[in-house]
Amino acid sequence: MTNLNTGTDVMLAKRVGRVAILSFNRPEARNALHPETYEAFNRMLPLLAEDPDVGALMITGEGGAFCAGGDVKSMKARNSGVSAEAATDDLRARQRAVSFALNTFPKVTVAAVDGAAAGAGMSIALACDLRIASVRALFTTAFAKVGFSGDFGGSYFLTQLVGAGKAKELYLTAERFDARTANELGVVNQVLEGDDFESLAVAYCQQFADGPTIAHRYMKENLNRALVADLATCLDAEATAMTRCRSTEDHKEAVEAFVAKRTPIFHGR
Repeated sequence: MTNLNTGTDVMLAKRVGRVAILSFNRPEARNALHPETYEAFNRMLPLLAEDPDVGALMITGEGGAFCAGGDVKSMKARNSGVSAEAATDDLRARQRAVSFALNTFPKVTVAAVDGAAAGAGMSIALACDLRIASVRALFTTAFAKVGFSGDFGGSYFLTQLVGAGKAKELYLTAERFDARTANELGVVNQVLEGDDFESLAVAYCQQFADGPTIAHRYMKENLNRALVADLATCLDAEATAMTRCRSTEDHKEAVEAFVAKRTPIFHGR
């Protein structure tokens, strides 16, 4: 079992059932990103990916916000004296450790957004497979308001979800929109109404954690590949993945459960 210690106070980790939860933990800064945040992702995601006791991953935030993105108050000091080449290399490494790692994580990832998801915080939510929101959730690309073009894959993921025209509008205007609008746009998959959002979010994630996680991994690979590959390549990869799934205990259990007219019990094997 993974040691759920991120090594930093700015990112908390725990497990509820088979759902691992990583929480941004800088509520005094609306969970703005911090250098230790990236280090925590870089350390924890590979461990959770390999942990057989983890069936799904939920990303959320403490204190009434998801993540406000970059810490604007520290930007001037952080950028002072840093070459363009060094800054670019650093950002590329951080993006790969967070957005790329979440998008290619071998289990279902869910962003549970309660409060603000802005700038890179919204981009990180978009990098997850699914997004759920409380009625208090607010979204904004935000970059235009601080003279930035955007990072952490937001332009890539948002274009896929809402189309090029709407994505351009949301980036260029940096308008704020609520959970209902996010749901209508397809930015979030579901709005969860209730006082205990975390419990509702964990229950939502548990359905994936208790599912056929090997099949989920291949589904993610197939769907990600479909964005960049031709049909022949996708069909070939689907055939390979289906053959691999056919040999799993989960598939055999599902067939037996279907015949017996009972609910299957999956173990990720």
